[in-house]
Amino acid sequence: MTQTTPDSPTRDRPWLFRTYSGHSTAEASNALYRSNLARGQTGLSVAFDLPTQTGYDSDHILARGEVGKVGVPVGHIGDMRALFDQIPLAEMNTSMTINATAPWLLALYIAVAEEQGAEVAALQGTVQNDLIKEYLSRGTYICPPKPSLKMIADVAEYCYAHVPKWNPMNVCSYHLQEAGATPEQELAYALATGIAVLDELRPRVPAADFPALVGRISFFVNAGIRFVTEMCKMRAFVDLWDEICLERYGVEEEKYRRFRYGVQVNSLGLTEQQPENNVYRILIEMLAVTLSKKARARAVQLPAWNEALGLPRPWDQQWSLRMQQIMAYETDLLEFDDLFDGNPAVDAKVATLKQAARAELANLGAMGGAIEAIDYMKARLVESNATRVNRIERNEITVVGVNRWREAEPSPLVGSDGGIMTVDPAVEAQQVGRLTQWRAARDADAVRAALDALREAASGGDNIMPASIAAAKAGVTTGEWAACMRAIHGEYRGPTGVAAGVSNQTEGLDEIREAVNAASDSLGRRLKFVIGKPGLDGHSNGAEQIACRARDCGMDISYEGIRLTPEEIVARARAEEAHVIGLSILSGSHMPLVEDTLALMQASGLGHIPVIVGGIIPEDDARRLLQMGVARVYTPKDFELNRIMMDVVALVAPAPVAAE
Repeated sequence: MTQTTPDSPTRDRPWLFRTYSGHSTAEASNALYRSNLARGQTGLSVAFDLPTQTGYDSDHILARGEVGKVGVPVGHIGDMRALFDQIPLAEMNTSMTINATAPWLLALYIAVAEEQGAEVAALQGTVQNDLIKEYLSRGTYICPPKPSLKMIADVAEYCYAHVPKWNPMNVCSYHLQEAGATPEQELAYALATGIAVLDELRPRVPAADFPALVGRISFFVNAGIRFVTEMCKMRAFVDLWDEICLERYGVEEEKYRRFRYGVQVNSLGLTEQQPENNVYRILIEMLAVTLSKKARARAVQLPAWNEALGLPRPWDQQWSLRMQQIMAYETDLLEFDDLFDGNPAVDAKVATLKQAARAELANLGAMGGAIEAIDYMKARLVESNATRVNRIERNEITVVGVNRWREAEPSPLVGSDGGIMTVDPAVEAQQVGRLTQWRAARDADAVRAALDALREAASGGDNIMPASIAAAKAGVTTGEWAACMRAIHGEYRGPTGVAAGVSNQTEGLDEIREAVNAASDSLGRRLKFVIGKPGLDGHSNGAEQIACRARDCGMDISYEGIRLTPEEIVARARAEEAHVIGLSILSGSHMPLVEDTLALMQASGLGHIPVIVGGIIPEDDARRLLQMGVARVYTPKDFELNRIMMDVVALVAPAPVAAE
């Protein structure tokens, strides 16, 4: 191994430095992007708000409270123009974390790039465009799996012909780990997704062109705190993808078999308690994807230390960017060949991971592949996450500041603003107003013709990208584009992964089960717990784990999954005669959604039913929710699910029973 000088031509180029960001409005996000680029960020990573991700305009009923909260709202080409104002797209490498509406957002991006005078064939960037993981973990899907797979392929086929430097699909295992995937499951489920997409694409292009198309598929992965295992996982990804491309698809050229990936390190492990410790977690997790040259990320984006508290401020994002820059430019990491080649411990771990991943891939293949195995994979992820939660509760996994060493000095980083940025509630009304003006000012005939052409392309099985780009230029809105897809292909409700039967993880629940039984006897029927996720938040891990634990404790649970209106939740509570209602909201939209739910309950004569709320909820908001009538508020620091279960019993049981 030869050491080089920092200026040596053999020194590796750094990975792309990204910051996943976007909020409030296109104008505000544009200012943030330009500021980050001025500070040394080398690529953009756009976060879209939930209405944009799920194909609703900002004035749709499901968009209430969600506009501009977890990303930027982009309703039409005017918003896209504002988002990239003074940012030359011809010179930019842009990652857009968008899935169900990926064809549409890419169409808007291409249309704006053309307006800027960019050569479309020279555009560089990525759309995530991975719907399979949306059914398993993130929840921003629209249509059923098979037509969604067809749309993924439409984007890839179009990019291959017209935007050849663009990565048309970013197989995303990031959210699989967030949903509880083990390293073996993350490997197998992500690779199965890649196989499903390549199988769909192979008939679309001449055989001679297929290897180059394979070479444009990239991955977006997660790196957790067990950084040696995570580094070995990345080396296993490299080997297995090379193996699949060569043996399954006959791709001879090594460059087309290369495992190209970007990464965001783990947000699941960031803690609300002692949040300053998250800085160390983020740095350690970054090592897993930068130390090993053989498996080094092409692009890295780091969460901010305070993402378990709420929306990061610009300074928080800058701190994470500086972490990357110090690693790349101050250390000597990029001056060496791979540090782990020939290491027996690493080789053994990589071999073990590959063996387990191959076995699970064979299992999925026997089911017919990733599309047919969605229900199975979802159930396994919920089970894996339940095991992880149980081990933390039992102190089998140490989380510093959570289940050990809880005593700490107050963090000086959490100042008078709570250590986070908040989105002005007026942003939503302003965005809706601009949307109304947009609709009034556009050429209605051109819009109608563009939508007709889009419907014809979708229903006829044609590639929808040309019609989508034409619709973007005509002024069609995000909600109108998605409504076409819904009308042609139908909507879909993914599996919850929560089985009806009690699991095999009931050890230590005897006391709670007795309390549930006693309360049920006093109530005259089994304690009924209705769990709902109002709004567009698709992060269902918390709701799933509450539902599983309540079920295992003997409660009669009702959990239908994500994306419900307050009206639907209240109607279900009435129909099922709920004793307690639990609402899970992690998108920051808890205030308006809970307010709407409580008002509907009062109007429906259900005001006596206690409501508990869980989510990423600042302390001031938690106090306001309690003042509004919410019985209990839980945040990520409340990791002891058994205590929550006893709280549920106490809320509905007569006093003597609760005391027992």
